[in-house]
Amino acid sequence: MTEIDTSVPHSARIWNYWLGGKDNYPVDEEAGDAYTAVFPGIVTIARSSRAFLGRSIRYLVQEAGVRQFLDVGTGLPTVDNTHEVAQRIAPEARIVYVDNDPLVLTHARALLTSTPEGVTAYEDLSLYEPERILEQARQTLDLSRPTALILSGILGHVADHDLARDLVTRLLAGLPSGSYLCVNDGSRGTDPDYEQAQDAYNETGAVPYFLRPVEQITAYFDGLELVEPGIVSVPLWRPDAGTTPEPIGQHGGVGRKP
Repeated sequence: MTEIDTSVPHSARIWNYWLGGKDNYPVDEEAGDAYTAVFPGIVTIARSSRAFLGRSIRYLVQEAGVRQFLDVGTGLPTVDNTHEVAQRIAPEARIVYVDNDPLVLTHARALLTSTPEGVTAYEDLSLYEPERILEQARQTLDLSRPTALILSGILGHVADHDLARDLVTRLLAGLPSGSYLCVNDGSRGTDPDYEQAQDAYNETGAVPYFLRPVEQITAYFDGLELVEPGIVSVPLWRPDAGTTPEPIGQHGGVGRKP
C-alpha cells in the first residue's frame, strides 16, 4: 500500500478541512488557515462548489432522468457525495468514482456505500487515462445508456488547457447521446483577491491549481447543448428558492451530448 505522508499539506485534505470534514491533519489545517488568512472567501468557494454539485445532480436525476454517474477526481468523501444525492432520489442509481490519490482511495473504500438497489464503485485511475477509465467504468455502468460525467474542481489541476479539453473530449467520446457533462472550476475575472491568493499558493511548490477565464471553462462544453442558465458563477446556477446568491470565482454548468 502507498504510504500517506502526513508531514506535508495535501490539497484534498485542505479542501476537506474547508468543507468542515474531519479527514485532515494539523499540517493541512495550518495550510488551510494560512490561505484563509489571505483570502477568507475560499471557504465560501469550497462550499458553493459542493452545493452546485448537489443541485446539478438533483437536476440530472429528477429532470434529465439520469441514473448513471462517472465522477472523476472524486476527492475526499464529505457530506452529500454524488451517490448520496443521486440515490436519495433514485435508489437504483449507479455511480463510479475515479481518483488516483492513495489518501482518497483509503477513505473512499470505507465511506462510499450504496443503497441495496444501486451500485457504487471506486476505480484507482488517473484523469490522464480516459480510455482506461471508460474501460473500468463499463464493469459497473451500461455505457450504452445516458451517463453523467462529473468533473468537479479537477480540471484546474491540468496545467495545459488544451490537454484538459482533450481529456474531457476523450471521456465524452465513450458516452452515448443523451449523456451529460457537469463541470465546475475556479475562474478568473470575478474575484481578484482569490486570483492573487491562488497564484501565490501555486508558487509555494504545492500541487498547483490553475484558475481559468470563463471562456476556457465554457470551452469544455463545445459541441454540447448547455442546460439553462449556461456557464455561470456556481451560486447562480439554478439557486435554491429563497436564496440571494452572489457571484464568486468559481464557474460551472451542465451540458447534454446530442
